Amino acid sequence: MHHSSMSPEIQKHNYPELGEAAGPYVHAVSYQNQLYTSGLTAFATNAQTADIANQIKEVYRQLSIIVNHHQTGLESLIKVTIFISDMSDLAKAREALMEVYQGNFPASSLVKVDALFHQDLKVEVEAIIALP
Repeated sequence: MHHSSMSPEIQKHNYPELGEAAGPYVHAVSYQNQLYTSGLTAFATNAQTADIANQIKEVYRQLSIIVNHHQTGLESLIKVTIFISDMSDLAKAREALMEVYQGNFPASSLVKVDALFHQDLKVEVEAIIALP
């Protein structure tokens, strides 16, 4: 049984509060009841040159803006993928994540990468979010 007419369209989302997308992408794409974000970083924010803890807090501030736009909260995070460029930042990163999640943990992958797209960046996060 193929019901293509019943499946909702893919919707593209840009959030003015996050500024312009800095490349050939949109901030997030929703399909059915899930929202997939692009990678979020502290680039072009006050936290760009800060330590990983402050960069993580900035990224989750951006995620909060996104989920609020869709009438939900960070408890709707299904899965995050966290890219870090320096494993010596791991303990600080985990501490900041504990703070932002407040016990409400998503599924998560943490990947060590050689570099992120700007030398100041220590972390990038992409998320899958359940929409109400």
